[in-house]
Amino acid sequence: MKAAFFREHGGLDRVEHGDLPEPVAGPGQVRLRIKAGALNHLDIFVRNGMPGIPVALPHVMGSDGAGVVDSVGGGVTRVKAGDEVVLNPGINCGECEFCLSGEHSLCVSFHLLGEHVAGTFAEYVVAPAVNAYPKPAGLSWEEAAAFPLTFLTAWRMLVTKARVKPGESLLIVGIGGGVAVAALQISKLLGLTVFVTSGSPEKLDRAKSLGADGGIDHGKTDFAREVRKLTGKRGVDIVLDSVGKATWKQSIAAAAKGGRLLTCGATTGPDPQTDLGRIFWNQLTVYGSTMGTHAEFAGMLKIFRDGKVKPV
Repeated sequence: MKAAFFREHGGLDRVEHGDLPEPVAGPGQVRLRIKAGALNHLDIFVRNGMPGIPVALPHVMGSDGAGVVDSVGGGVTRVKAGDEVVLNPGINCGECEFCLSGEHSLCVSFHLLGEHVAGTFAEYVVAPAVNAYPKPAGLSWEEAAAFPLTFLTAWRMLVTKARVKPGESLLIVGIGGGVAVAALQISKLLGLTVFVTSGSPEKLDRAKSLGADGGIDHGKTDFAREVRKLTGKRGVDIVLDSVGKATWKQSIAAAAKGGRLLTCGATTGPDPQTDLGRIFWNQLTVYGSTMGTHAEFAGMLKIFRDGKVKPV
């Protein structure tokens, strides 16, 4: 089969397009003929090499994909050959204490398509049958491939962790990323007032076209101060920061008393300066979040089935 893969970690010049053996669906698995795959920043991290995460080489990248079931392994009744599906890229064991309690993304052996095992940038990919969900009829193949990782991550943070309510306020720090844009779309659907930050005027304009109520150029101003001005010195109920070290101190300062801080990444570094005094005095809650459960994926998928959102 044709695939995009690398034989050693490094830059874009390490990526090859060539032939690899076709995978075979084992018990409990399905094989998809991929119609579309989507690029995430994670793919760049994986290509460059991530400490502590060894991968078998050559490695096929791609966490997100959609396609047609080509074959199924033994015991699979959930889907059949010919079904059009999207993949939940998070793979869990189904047997540990976390899986048995329904917290699949806390699985002791949790891993992702394209990060730890061969991904979707190929003609065929093998995945657990439980990870295959019917493709929303109103989406193109490209749209169906674009949302699983980012929207699932944003959905768990907002709906499960923060338990957002209509009328609350949210600050998204760094609106350029896929999770951030997904969070903007989901939060507007759920009735939140949303402020965003970026160092790019173009990204701020794009965010406003998607419903953002206000945009702050964090390259020109202290965004925490601007948030205080926009909220009558109150701050916002929820802050979503996946930037990390460069912005975390300001994110804490932007939160209202009793506010919630959400993090799902740290692209500028995982060891920020943290004002513990502000956290305990203002009684802030910090939620870490990674991917989501199968139930959350199904819940997130419903907004696409109902035509309420389209990935951008």
